[in-house]
Amino acid sequence: MKDSHATGSGIPPASNFIRNIIEEDNRSGKWNGRVETRFPPEPNGYLHIGHAKSICLNFGLARDYNGICHLRFDDTNPEKEEQEYVDSILDAVRWLGFDWGKHLHYASDYFDKLYEFAEYLIGQGKAYVDSLTAEEIRALRGTLTEAGENSPYRERAVAENLDLFRRMKSGEFADGTHVLRAKIDMTSPNINLRDPVIYRIRHAHHHRTGDKWCIYPMYDYTHCISDALEKITHSLCTLEFEDHRPLYDWTLNQLAEIVPCHPQQIEFARLNLTYTVMSKRKLNELVESGLVDGWDDPRMNTLAGVRRRGYTAESIRLFAERIGISKADSWIDMSVLEDCLREDLNERAHRRVVVLEPLKVIIDNYPEDREEDCLAPNHPQKPEWGSRAVPLSKTIYIERSDFMEIPSKGYFRLSPGAEVRLRYAYIVRCVDVVKDASGEVVEIHCTYDPESKSGTAGADKRKIKGNIHWLSASHAQKAEVRLYDRLFAHAHPDAGGQDYKTFLNPHSKKFISAYVESALNQAQPEDRFQFERHGYFIADRHDTKTGKPVFNRAVTLRDSWGKTA
Repeated sequence: MKDSHATGSGIPPASNFIRNIIEEDNRSGKWNGRVETRFPPEPNGYLHIGHAKSICLNFGLARDYNGICHLRFDDTNPEKEEQEYVDSILDAVRWLGFDWGKHLHYASDYFDKLYEFAEYLIGQGKAYVDSLTAEEIRALRGTLTEAGENSPYRERAVAENLDLFRRMKSGEFADGTHVLRAKIDMTSPNINLRDPVIYRIRHAHHHRTGDKWCIYPMYDYTHCISDALEKITHSLCTLEFEDHRPLYDWTLNQLAEIVPCHPQQIEFARLNLTYTVMSKRKLNELVESGLVDGWDDPRMNTLAGVRRRGYTAESIRLFAERIGISKADSWIDMSVLEDCLREDLNERAHRRVVVLEPLKVIIDNYPEDREEDCLAPNHPQKPEWGSRAVPLSKTIYIERSDFMEIPSKGYFRLSPGAEVRLRYAYIVRCVDVVKDASGEVVEIHCTYDPESKSGTAGADKRKIKGNIHWLSASHAQKAEVRLYDRLFAHAHPDAGGQDYKTFLNPHSKKFISAYVESALNQAQPEDRFQFERHGYFIADRHDTKTGKPVFNRAVTLRDSWGKTA
C-alpha cells in the first residue's frame, strides 16, 4: 500500500460484500483500478472499540487493494471539539498499526470551498436562508407518516439569500437567527431530504481556524463534499447513515460541474458489543460524572482504555477480522474479544508467579538457613525462551484460596493432612493450622519430601493431584495489582429504557497489594505477562515507575462470565 500500512494477523482477509463491490469496480474499470477510502472521526471524544472496526476496514481495504486511506477529522462543531481529542485519535490509529502518510485532512481545510459551494447552490436556486427558529423548523418538518410544510422564507429571491448568507458569514447575526437550508422536497418520504439545514451560525472559537468563521457547515453537507475533494472512491459508513445516502448523492449531483468526482457511499453494520455502551455521549457522561477514571480508564471500551487494560493492537485487528463485515445488525459477545486477546497473549506473554491473597506457610523440616533455586519455564510451549530461577526458602506464601480447612468434594489443594506439590518444587503435607483470635487462619505448617523435587528422578515416584503456586517470603516483592472486570454487569446496559448507569458493575475494579516474583520488580510500562493461574496482566503504561510496577489484569485465563452472565 502506498501510504497506509498495517501489520496483519496472518489470516487471509475474508470476502464480504464491500470487497465484492470493489472487485467488480476494478473489473469494470469504474475507478481505473483506484481504491481510496477514508476514516472520518469527529474530534469530540476518544475513539472506542466500535471505531476500531471501521479503522481496520478502511485502512485494511486500502492495504489489500494497493490503495490509499485518508484520516480526516470532521471538525465542524467547534463547541464540542478539542485538540486533546485530535491527539488521542492520532495516537489510537497509530497504535492499531496504521499510517495515513501524507493523507491527514480536516474538514476545516475545506471551509473556504464549502462556503463557495454553498453560494453556488444559492445561485442555482438550490439553497435558501431560513429565518425560522429551530423549534419552528422542527414543527414544519412533518413526521414519518405526514409530509412537511414549506417555510414561509423558502421562496426568497437568490439575491436576498446571497445577501443574508454573506451577512451571516460577516458576523452580523446572533446564533440561531438564520440558517441555510438545501431546497429539495418538503414532501419527500425521506425526512433527510426535507430541506435539511446545511449551515448554522455559531460564534464559537475553532481549535484550528480560531475566530475566522462564525458560520459552520453541517455534517451531511460537509462529508460528501470532503469525500469528493479528496477523490475518495468508496465512502464507507455504518447503517444509520443509509437514509442519509440520498442527501449525499443529491448534494454531489448539484455540484457535479465543480467537484472532481462522485464517491459511492456504502453502509455496513456497526459493532454492537455486549457489556458496553457505544455512544460517545454516554462515554463522556461516565467521564464527566466521575464514574470512571478518565477516558483511558482500563474498564472503558475506548481504544485508550483497552490499551491501558492490556489489549494488544494485534488482538484488536484479529477481532475485527473474526467478526467480519455484513449488512445485518447483530450482537457480538464480549467473550469473542477476550478470546482474541487470550489467543494473542498466550503466544507472547512470559509466565510469572504472583500471589494475590497471601497465606503464610512454614515448612517445618526445611533448614532455616537454606535457600535453593527451582527452575520454572518462561513459557511452557516455548523451550527456546529458557527458564528462570524461582528461589525457595523455609517460609513461603501461597494463595489463601489454595487452603481449605474443611475441604469440599473434589478439592485437591492444601488441607489438614493433605499433600500438594509446590509447583516447580517439592511435595508438602499440611501438619498444623494457626488461627488468630477471630478464628481466621493466619499460618500453615507443613513438612516437605526432600526426594520429590520437580525435575529430579525422585519426583516421578509419587503422583499428587494438587499443584499450587507459591513464592518465597524472603524473596517476594510487593506490587500493586489492579483487578479489572467488565464495567457493566448487564449484557445490554442500553436495553429496556432503563438508565444504563444503573447496570454499572460494582466489582469492576479492585486494587490489592500482592506478592510478585522479584524479576517483576523491573517490569517496564506495557510489559505483558501471564500470572500463572490468574490471567494476563500488563504493567500500567502511566503508573509503572522504575522499581515500582503497577499491574493491570487484562483478561482472565478463561471466560468467567459464561455461567454468571
